[in-house]
Formats: sequence, structure tokens, C-alpha cells
Amino acid sequence: MAGTTTVEVPTSDGAADAYLARPDGDGPFPAVLFFMDAFGLRPRLAEMAERIAAQGYLVLVPNLFHRTGPMPRVDVADLADPQRRGELFGRIVPLITALTPELVARDAGAYLDFLAARDDVTDGPVAIVGYCMGGTNALRAIEAHPDRIAALASFHAGRVVTDEPDSPHRGVGAVTGELYFAHADRDESMTADQIATLEGALDAAGVTYRSEVYAGAPHGFTMADTAMYDEGATERHWAALFDLLERTLRGAERRSDDGPHARS
Repeated sequence: MAGTTTVEVPTSDGAADAYLARPDGDGPFPAVLFFMDAFGLRPRLAEMAERIAAQGYLVLVPNLFHRTGPMPRVDVADLADPQRRGELFGRIVPLITALTPELVARDAGAYLDFLAARDDVTDGPVAIVGYCMGGTNALRAIEAHPDRIAALASFHAGRVVTDEPDSPHRGVGAVTGELYFAHADRDESMTADQIATLEGALDAAGVTYRSEVYAGAPHGFTMADTAMYDEGATERHWAALFDLLERTLRGAERRSDDGPHARS
């Protein structure tokens, strides 16, 4: 039975608090780096990490806002009240905008170093999964560390395509792994035009990817502790995620066991 503990990950700007979920046994296990949504470390993310760990993966969920201290308690029930919702986003948005591409790349390197130093993690690249803003920053992470991250799964991410010179979609040419994008339907932060722009950039770069719109699913559809939760879309997301992890991490593990002749 997978369980979650809290650990501290050293970074160049202090320690990042994080959840660590691991399967039973000694391992070593393939590793998954899990980038949180804007509402941060909380029981729902621990539950999701444990579900991934139950499939045989060691999962690290760092507090991406660690520069302001340990993850403060965020009551997602405040989303139902317009005034409290405004206050909540008033606290969160500055934290999101402070995560520059340079900081994301630097922190991702620290998280990868932490995983690589563990005896219960298999050698070689990890996979990364991200939700909402975590999906956007996970794309930045795989662009910054293409040799260390074999696959990305991004769910209901926003602002993957912007007009800025450092828009995440502009860096996909660096990616050597496989990408999976699940877009929320009618998502103002990732419109049909923006999805088309992302797919065009991926095609032009020759990246291996799948990009799907989950019809009828709202932004944030995987988060069971919010009103955006969509059970059907969430189950579809689990199937897509585990398929990607099995092919990119377990497949690499089997090829390594078979020897160099099995590599293409």
C-alpha cells in the first residue's frame, strides 16, 4: 500500500517542502516528478500521488512556491464564495507569476538531483506530470532538462501559449521525450486557437506527442476537492497517464534489462 511522507528538498534558494509517495518494498522504482496546481500541497494531491505510487512509481510532489516558506493552508472551499475566491487568487497569482522560466528550470534540476540521489529510485530519466499551472511549468522543466525527463503528461494547463518571447510552446524544440496534453473543453486559458498553435509548434519540432481535448470537461477537472471535478474525465486522465508511464518508464526499464541490443 503506497503511503505519503513529507520531505525537504534542497534547492539553491532554500529547502522545498514536498510530498513523497512510494510503493511498498525496497525498490528501486521509476520516479515521477509531480508539479502541483495553484492550490498547492493538500490532501487531494497526496491522494493522487499515492494512486500513482500504487502502480509502482516513486512520486515527488514539491511545493513550487517554496521561496515564500512552507506551503500555507489553502481552503479550496473558499472558491465557492466570490469574495473569498478573490482574496484567494489575490494571494496565489503573485506566487504564480514569480515562477520565472529560470527559477522553474533551476528548481527542476534540484528536484531531479534529489530523486537521482535516492537508492530506491532507478537510474535514468524520470517522468513528469503537471496540473493547471503545474502542467505549464512541467513543460518548462522538460525543455530545460530533456536528457533527464523522458516524458511529460500535462492536464488542463493554461497559458502554455502566449505572445511572450519566453512562452512555453516556443521551447519545445529542445524536447527529446514524449509529451501528452489533455486540454479542458472551452478553457479560456487554453483556447482552441492556442491548442492549434501548440500542436503546430510540436509538429514543426518533430516532437512525439498526443494532444486531446476532453469534451465537456472544465478547467481543473481532475481536482476532486473543487467544483470543477469531472469523474469521467479524471478516470480518462488516469488511463492516459498510466499508459504513458508504462511505455516511457517501464519500457525503458525493460530495454535496459535486455541490454544495448534492445535500444532503437
